[in-house]
Amino acid sequence: MNKKSCFVWLLVLLSITSFAQKRDIHIVACNDIHASIEVFPKLAALIDSLRAEDPALLVFSAGDNRTGNPLNDKYEIPGFPMVALMNATGFNGSALGNHEFDVHSLKRLIGYSNFRYICANVSPNESTGIRVVPYQVFDVEGLKVGVIGAIQLSPQGIPSTHPDNLTGLTFFQSEETIRQYEWLSKECDVTILLSHLGYPEDIKMANTFSWLDLIIGGHTHTQLKGDEVKNGILITQNKNKFGRVTYITLTVEDGKVTGKKAEYIDIRNYPKENSMVKAMVNYFSDNAEFRRVLAIADTPFETREELGCLMCDAFMDEFDADIAVENPGGVRIDSHPAGDITVLDVLEMDPFDNNAVLLELTGDELVKMMLTYCHNTLHSFPFVGGMKCELTTEKDNPNKIKSVKLLTQDGKKFNMKKKYRVVTNSYVPATSEIPEGSARSLNNQTTDLVMDYLQKQERVNYQGVRRLIIRSE
Repeated sequence: MNKKSCFVWLLVLLSITSFAQKRDIHIVACNDIHASIEVFPKLAALIDSLRAEDPALLVFSAGDNRTGNPLNDKYEIPGFPMVALMNATGFNGSALGNHEFDVHSLKRLIGYSNFRYICANVSPNESTGIRVVPYQVFDVEGLKVGVIGAIQLSPQGIPSTHPDNLTGLTFFQSEETIRQYEWLSKECDVTILLSHLGYPEDIKMANTFSWLDLIIGGHTHTQLKGDEVKNGILITQNKNKFGRVTYITLTVEDGKVTGKKAEYIDIRNYPKENSMVKAMVNYFSDNAEFRRVLAIADTPFETREELGCLMCDAFMDEFDADIAVENPGGVRIDSHPAGDITVLDVLEMDPFDNNAVLLELTGDELVKMMLTYCHNTLHSFPFVGGMKCELTTEKDNPNKIKSVKLLTQDGKKFNMKKKYRVVTNSYVPATSEIPEGSARSLNNQTTDLVMDYLQKQERVNYQGVRRLIIRSE
């Protein structure tokens, strides 16, 4: 072989080597699906199409797979339809979201899942039977992709779910925990944080841990755009209930990520469906009881407060209470059109299987319960029945409550020293300050109270109902 031929072959070999060192990893990321099973036929079709181009495609969820659709949450094994559909679609891993703990079926769901639940800042006792891994390394055609999971913690140091659902689980602060896994970045070509921490915390993690390549986020339902890069780290997140999904491309050269791209896909308008997954959704959706009409809404419910006021009135009606309280996070739909209100509607509005509880509180104790529940923030202040609340917020911080004044239903002075019969759901007193021993279970689920109330009313109209009066000074 002459010198010219050797030179040509050398160039060919160099080009082949260069090409081999530059590789793309593709990922589909979802977050806060909240049991939107109806979208899975389209998601499965998208993933089928992408896997036809790249069989090594990875699919991840950033948590909160369940809670929000009674067809899933009230199934014989609560949450099973979501697991079955995630299996059929080919998910590779999921973070733990706070709503994964809403009912005591997580142990069984993990057993049915063909993918791992990844969470580094939780330690389950053996007695729980809950099996999670702090991280997982995926082999993508010879490239190592390390994924660390993390879940948000409330000011009480636990995820935002009913504390009774967390027996046997110990949680650790996310930043301290993630720091322990820097070694993973030295052993992997790509390092990902699969985060159910929320967008503000994701920014903090990106600014703290420069060794991360990508943060797939959830929890705050924040719709990001494709160019969201902080400290060189790509962050992704979508609105809840399949607002969109993210298609991520990471380019790897010589063991380092040199390119990052995120495309946001409107999955609900995707033109194709997977027929097998469609058949599964139809099977899980076949429940005649959920279609039963309870009452007629003469006007639409246009705000969560209108829905919360309906729930409070239902609580009071059943037990002849003076006052009712419903946390805004317990109202899981934003609105409802005029017309039929069905069993499914009520279960979607209140999906947590909470029991009703009765408390006897003075006006002062009631204010303390509500303020400690919401941590003095306006967006978390409860909805009420049997009274009105005049909330004064700080001028420079409109979400910070400065003072609370209770008023009677007709706007008159409230007797703050009198004892009142207060009905709420079991979550509120479990996450706020109340006098010891003051809560008594009424052995009724809050959804049953709302359904009974609607059936008695037959027709309802809550348009424009406002019991929270907001002032700023």
